[in-house]
Amino acid sequence: MMKKINLLLAALLFVTVTVSVNAQSIDAKEIIKKAKAGKDITYQNATIKGVLDFTPYEEKKDDLPGRSWFSTSSNTIKNEISGKITFINCTFEDDVLAYLHDDDTEYTFVSNFEEDVIFKNCAFKEGAAFKYSTFSGIVDFSGSEIKEEANFKYAEFEKEADFAKLNFKELANFKYAEFEEMVTFSGSTFNSEANFKYTEIDNGVNFSNTIFEDFLNLKYTKLNGAVNLKNFQINGDMDTKYTEVNGKSFTSYLVNNR
Repeated sequence: MMKKINLLLAALLFVTVTVSVNAQSIDAKEIIKKAKAGKDITYQNATIKGVLDFTPYEEKKDDLPGRSWFSTSSNTIKNEISGKITFINCTFEDDVLAYLHDDDTEYTFVSNFEEDVIFKNCAFKEGAAFKYSTFSGIVDFSGSEIKEEANFKYAEFEKEADFAKLNFKELANFKYAEFEEMVTFSGSTFNSEANFKYTEIDNGVNFSNTIFEDFLNLKYTKLNGAVNLKNFQINGDMDTKYTEVNGKSFTSYLVNNR
């Protein structure tokens, strides 16, 4: 009987320790240090304190070459995040950055990701900036909420991207983004402007049950492959000038396939 009690107490202690670890509060700098060292990053049920800055800004800001009005050199400094990034059910108290522009030096800092990038069922209390980032692995932001701007302008997605059931509270900027494989926004809500101007989708997009509460900018957008617009809801204005779906006009496609 005593042995059973001890085993039960041990099991309860294990559960308590596990919950404590999974519900931890983590300093963003600790995570970034591991990520920039090339390690895989995995956190679940954690609260991330501070700006999660993947860019090379901190390492390079004090050693930047001077620039002049006549300089022809690039003002963009990039780094490669080689490990897999995984956050599940996490809360980010501050910005998550893979893009940063320094107004004082006029330098721009950008991070690219070589492996999968997963922010599943996460709460972004500030913004998320992945402008100019290249994603070589799978991208998954499904089930998350981003309270400030979600900036994916000029981002390149080489594999599948999942933005399903995502709540964009402010501007969702995918202007000039390129999706080489399937991307889904199924069940997502865009509460403010959704900017897909000049966006190129090569191998299918799912907008089923997607709600656009504000302006949807699809001007010059090119959608190729299977396009799912089932229960596609536009509650604000929409610009589809020069928009193409497999080489045809978006308006005619919407009428025949919605």
